[in-house]
This record gives sequence, structure tokens and C-alpha cells, in this order.
Amino acid sequence: MSNPLKKTMVYLGLADEEDVYDEPAPQPTGRKSQVVEKAAAPITPLRPAVVRQPAAGTVSEILTVHPKQYRDAQVIAENFREGIPVIINLSQMSDADARRLIDFASGLSLGLYGRIERVTSKVFLLSPENVAVSGDGAVAQADPESVTFAAQ
Repeated sequence: MSNPLKKTMVYLGLADEEDVYDEPAPQPTGRKSQVVEKAAAPITPLRPAVVRQPAAGTVSEILTVHPKQYRDAQVIAENFREGIPVIINLSQMSDADARRLIDFASGLSLGLYGRIERVTSKVFLLSPENVAVSGDGAVAQADPESVTFAAQ
């Protein structure tokens, strides 16, 4: 077993040691090309992931979250993935954790085709793709780079 590729395949568990050791040594064939038949590898079909899409226009709740630590982002993500609009009040978080949470929420809303909007200096609204937010223009689009948290 002098072939490093075969050694690596055995190490990674992609081939059995018997398969590698039982193979005959290659015989020199000169310049003639030899057709080598390979056994077909087993194919495992992949099933597409089931994507749950909330029905349009059926918003029955809005979740308000008052996170105290960054790990509270899991609650926000789980509900937003279900199509529930989430209001995030960051008044109880440190500025560093609040900025980190807004970065996470921005990526979450971008990845799920939603929107994140700033309501006040420390309150943000995450709205799913199927929810339209209207108002008199007081709600400004959130920009994570320009988020500053003033001491209150």
C-alpha cells in the first residue's frame, strides 16, 4: 500500500483496509492504454429540506424580547424563522452585546428575506418577508455600522 491517496482514504474511513490491501500491484503495460472498470459507488439521494412558509397576511402575534445577554438571540431567531415579527428592546444590554445582537439580527433578516428597522435608539423591529410595515416615515432603516447607543 504505497499509494498515499489510498492510505488517506483508509484513515478517513472512506475505504476499508481489506479493499486497499487486497488490490493486486499494478503491472507495467508499456504504452498501451488499458480500460479500467470501476465499481459504481453507492448513491444516497438527498431529500430537499422542508421549508415552512407562513401564510401571507396571517400575522396573529408579535413577539417582544428584552434580551439581557447575547445568548438570548436564539429566542429571536427561532421565532423569526417561524414568521413571527420580533421587536427587540436592547435597553437592558451592554453596548458591545447590543451591537453584536444587531449584527446577528441583520444577518438573520437578510438570510430569511425579512427586514430590520430601527424604531428608537435601542428598539428594533424584525419583520418577516410576508409582513409589510407602514407608517408615517418615523421608522428608519437600520444600519448596523451607524448604530450608536447613548447612555440613558
